[in-house]
Amino acid sequence: MTAVRTVLGDVPPESLGVCDAHDHLFFGSPRLPGQELRKLSAARGELTAFRELGGGGVVQWTPYGLGRRAADLPALSRETGVQVVAATGLHQAVHYADDTLAELRCGLTDVFVSELTEGIGTSGVRAGLVKVAGGFHHLDAHARWTMIAAAEAHHATDAPIAVHLELGTGALDVLDLLCGELEVPPQRVILGHLNRSPDPVVHREAAMSGCYLAFDGPSRANHATDWRMPDSVRALADAGFGERLLLGGDTTTAAARSVNGGPGMPYLLRRVRPRLAHELGEELARRVFTENPARAFAAAWR
Repeated sequence: MTAVRTVLGDVPPESLGVCDAHDHLFFGSPRLPGQELRKLSAARGELTAFRELGGGGVVQWTPYGLGRRAADLPALSRETGVQVVAATGLHQAVHYADDTLAELRCGLTDVFVSELTEGIGTSGVRAGLVKVAGGFHHLDAHARWTMIAAAEAHHATDAPIAVHLELGTGALDVLDLLCGELEVPPQRVILGHLNRSPDPVVHREAAMSGCYLAFDGPSRANHATDWRMPDSVRALADAGFGERLLLGGDTTTAAARSVNGGPGMPYLLRRVRPRLAHELGEELARRVFTENPARAFAAAWR
């Protein structure tokens, strides 16, 4: 039996409903000063607006040390009626102080496993995935360290691994490491930000491995490639990889929230889903927003 591990407990995969497969309710990094996602009321507003458009689940990819506010997630989920999945994991080194990384150096796998099986801090909220990150067209020592720990945590728990691809690059290197060297089944790996590097050859090679491909946005930082996302999704669907596709909003700054005048979570269902249904059919849209995330984020937890 498999289940999606939400902040309210394990649920049947089909109960996730229409899903935003990559987003952030809370997030804070020294790389984005002044744009932290910290307001509880704003997070509630995004979830409420998402729910009113038919949304059922949101997967928060915010990892260790970046303001997850895990203790607040169960109440938000109950109040809005949206299933929420939290993450453990570690982002790129630039998002952390040196002393934080030094403290984790000898026990990163244990941190991931503990947050997946026992809970994040004292919140009691268990994470439902491991989020790690690559670099721009390469995997540095930090990326390899975190991915090794993520693979070990996967083998101990069956948790899915979600990967931030820097500007959408490095997908094949990530798969070589995780699925080749570290023997993580490709169907347990989710590659994020592929729309930021709309290379159809790389996309198809990644899809052929059996992993999930996540496209997200829109974003001011990536607007130059955002408009190509529908074409990338169409190409993969036409090539027979419709069952590997995921879509998310990836709201990482306060300015991007709908309550602050940005597209926010609602845009995914207000504009992206209807366009996908119009161009590729309602059946594919249903698969991408409902069936695929139910499989991608479910695990045979142990």
